[in-house]
Amino acid sequence: MKVKDIGEFGLIKRITKRAKDKGVVVGIGDDAAVLKLGGKYFVVTTDTLVENDHFSMKWFTAEQVGMKAIEINASDVGSMGAKPKYALVSLVLKKDTSVSFVDGLYKGMWMACKKYGIEIVGGNITHGREIVVDIDMIGEVARENLKLRSTAKAGDFILVSGDLGKSTAGLKLFLNKVRGHSKVKKAHVEPKAKFHKVKGFLKYINSMIDVSDGLASEVTRICEQSNVGALIFRDNVPLADDTKHAAHVLKEDALDYALFGGEDFEVVYTVSEKNLSRVKGFLVGQITKKKGVRIYSRGKEKKLTKHGYDHFKK
Repeated sequence: MKVKDIGEFGLIKRITKRAKDKGVVVGIGDDAAVLKLGGKYFVVTTDTLVENDHFSMKWFTAEQVGMKAIEINASDVGSMGAKPKYALVSLVLKKDTSVSFVDGLYKGMWMACKKYGIEIVGGNITHGREIVVDIDMIGEVARENLKLRSTAKAGDFILVSGDLGKSTAGLKLFLNKVRGHSKVKKAHVEPKAKFHKVKGFLKYINSMIDVSDGLASEVTRICEQSNVGALIFRDNVPLADDTKHAAHVLKEDALDYALFGGEDFEVVYTVSEKNLSRVKGFLVGQITKKKGVRIYSRGKEKKLTKHGYDHFKK
């Protein structure tokens, strides 16, 4: 059996063990781990960017790689309801990497850190065949603001904080060497965390996750962790006109980008019916007692058999 046979999420399930330390509030299985230390709750995450997988120097600048590295980790911390505070940076560099590239990389990281008030407090540097940027990030959260994937309830409505699919559309444009579409391409090379959009109504949210791997994948993760199912309302998934136009040029379906693409870093959250009027966002589905994730359109349901981006599966 190969890793590609079970995929990223199958592999995570295989290597997951329940933490024994009582200070571990949340272990493997959410956007980040949650640790209780000295009466305070800390959110800890890590994410990695690999050259020619998560970024290509054909269309990224060094600064953009640095910004992306911080933004995606801040998104994981923020989608737990926490404030990102500290980062450690580990780099794998090719021996012929220019010093100016590293200068640009850190310029981008410092720019993103300044926005969130994050301090870079350590890290590591080594050599390899491709550039790798790995970030460990620590945030702090008040217990009442902590949001998990595992706390969705049957009957909850599913909302998303903004339009989806733009980053994937940008990547497809780059790969196919299509000129123009600067706004869509920028969404791919300069993704931004969006957790600030829900800050004003966190207390009404039951569960939450950021969109790293596509709406279908994120809803599936919520359902798995919460032991529920879901309906995704196909016609409600928000798509920007620019994204739809790019998909049309590429002769593809923009909805596929939103469902299965990822790296939009909007947040998906569930809210009870009684609190629906107290929150903002696009209503894209509902949590159900019936297990499995299904797409609903024009009175018909169809089971989802594809669940978003997986690092090891095609």
